[in-house]
Amino acid sequence: MRAVVMAGGEGTRLRPLTSNQPKPMVPLCNKPCMEYIVELLRAHQINDIVVTLAFLPKLIRGYFDDGSSLGVRMTYSIEEAPMGTAGSVKLAEESLTGTFLVISGDALTDFDLTELVDYHKRQGALVTIALKHVPNPLEFGVVVTGEDERIERFLEKPTWGQVFSDTVNTGVYVLDPEILKYIPKGEPYDFSQDLFPKLLSMGAPLYGHVGTGYWQDIGSLSQYLSANRDLLDRKVQAQLSGIRLEGDIWIGENASIDTLENVRGPAYLGNYTKIDREAQILPYTVLGNNVVVKGYAELGNCVIDANTYVGSTSVLHSAIVGKNVDIKAGVTLAEGSSVG
Repeated sequence: MRAVVMAGGEGTRLRPLTSNQPKPMVPLCNKPCMEYIVELLRAHQINDIVVTLAFLPKLIRGYFDDGSSLGVRMTYSIEEAPMGTAGSVKLAEESLTGTFLVISGDALTDFDLTELVDYHKRQGALVTIALKHVPNPLEFGVVVTGEDERIERFLEKPTWGQVFSDTVNTGVYVLDPEILKYIPKGEPYDFSQDLFPKLLSMGAPLYGHVGTGYWQDIGSLSQYLSANRDLLDRKVQAQLSGIRLEGDIWIGENASIDTLENVRGPAYLGNYTKIDREAQILPYTVLGNNVVVKGYAELGNCVIDANTYVGSTSVLHSAIVGKNVDIKAGVTLAEGSSVG
C-alpha cells in the first residue's frame, strides 16, 4: 500500500520557528515531526511513500533523501503554485493506482493505521476519515456521523452554537483512487472544504472512524510545547533517540554534563549538549544538538533548538527558542516567549 505525506505547509502560526524551515521539519524532542510520521508508516508496513512539497522543499528532500535511511522508499511531488490539500495529491495521481493513505507530515500521532485501512475495506468506503475526540473542537473541522459511522455533515471551524460533535478531522484519510477523478486538474482544491462535501452531496460512501491512539496537531506554539511534553511523558508511542536514564532523562551522544544532580526529568538533552554544573534543568526541558547552557541558568518546560547558547543566570520558563540563537547572560524569557 502507498501513502501520501502532505508536507507543503508553511506553518505561519508557528513562526518564528517556521520562518526558515517548513512546518514538517520543526523538531519534536530533537527529531523532525515528519520523521515520526515516516516511522509510523513503516511500523504498519507502509513503505512506499509519496511526499507532497511546496514551501522550502529542498530542506525536506535534503534530510530524507530517498527514505532508505529510514527503511522506506520516498518520492516527491512539488507544487509550483499552491494547490490545496486535494490538489497537491492530484499531482501525484499517476502513482496512486490502488487504495492509498493520506497523512499530514506536521502532526504527531500513533494511530493504528492498519486497523483504519481494514475498517475502510470492511465498510466498502470510498473515503474513510480518521476522527479524534477533542475538548475544544473550534479550531478544527468537525465531522458529524450517524450510528453506522457514515458521515452526515461537515462543519469547518464552527462556533460553539454550531458544535454538535466533538469529533474532528485529523487529516488522516484512507481513499480509493476513484476520488481522484473528482479533483479538478491544475487548480487549488481542498479535501475538507471542496472534495468531501461534493462527494457527500453525491451520496458517496464516506465514513468517519475514531482513531485508536494519540493525535496532536502542532499548528500553534502552545500545541508545539504540548507535543514535546507528551513525547517526554510517553503519551504517544514513538521512538526517541539517545539513551534513557533513571528519572526519564534522555541523553544524546557525546553530551557533556558535569552532574545530573541539577537535572530533573522528564527532560531531553541532545547530542553534544554542554551543561555547566551550576545550571538548573527542570522538567519538560528539551535541548537540541550542540546547545550550551552556562552556570546558574534555569530552564523549565521549554524547547531549545540546535546550536543555541544560553548565558549564565538566564531564566527560561515555558519558552521556545529556535536554532542558532545567542541568549546573553541574565536574560529572562517568560511563558509564551518564542525566539527565532
